This record gives sequence, structure tokens and C-alpha cells, in this order.
Amino acid sequence: MFQFKIIEKEDISLVVPLVYKLNNEKVSYELLEQRFLEMKDQNYECAVIYDGDKLIGVCGLWFCTRHYSGRSVEPDHVYIEEAYRGKGLGKQFFNWIYDYVSNKGYEAVELNTYVSNYDSHKFYYNEGFIILGYHFLKKL
Repeated sequence: MFQFKIIEKEDISLVVPLVYKLNNEKVSYELLEQRFLEMKDQNYECAVIYDGDKLIGVCGLWFCTRHYSGRSVEPDHVYIEEAYRGKGLGKQFFNWIYDYVSNKGYEAVELNTYVSNYDSHKFYYNEGFIILGYHFLKKL
């Protein structure tokens, strides 16, 4: 039986191994730990999936108000262990997330996905997401 929940802020480092896999180890483990410790004190929550006592999925949630969409949540670093993919778990997880954020009074969900992550594009299209624009990044 799968359990979806918001992880306690003091347990945030438990998600780092999954996000490390998601980022293909491009960001050091230590830097991810440092960033998550900082993120937990911002407008951020972290939803997780447990299979029994095993952590198998993660999705960060950034909360804000945007002029064009109102009270909005941005799912970030969505990752489900490979052995659990293709079985409808992502859909169940997002349905849980939609209910959770809706109950908190949020009215929109928006997200970014890597250009090369074709599987996620198909998933989000099937979830009813539309493309509004491009996400740009400039490192300083």
C-alpha cells in the first residue's frame, strides 16, 4: 500500500538520494543537502511516496501568488524510483497533490520540465497541462 504525505521539515534530507538520482549526479550530494536545508525554510514543502517504510518518490512544492494565475503551486524535482514507473503511481501522486494544494486554497499548478525529458512531457500533457512559454536560466 502506497502512502502519500508531506515530509516533516526536519526529515527533508531523506529526499536527497532520490533528487541526486533525478539530477543524474550533476549536482554534488553535499550541495543538494545544503540547498534542501535552505529550501525547507522558504515557501516550500516536499511531498513523498512511501511503499511501506521505503521512500520511493518525491515532489517538491513551491507556493506563491502569481499575477497571471493567482495562488499557484509549482511541483519541482518530481522523481519516482524506476521500478515503480509505468504503473499509474505518478497519476495517483499528482491526484493526491491536486487535492492537497486545492484544500490549502491554491488554484493553479504550473511546472518546468527538462527539454530532454520526453516521458514527463507526455505525462504532463495527459494530466491536462499546456505549454505557456519557455523557462530561461542564467547563472551568475
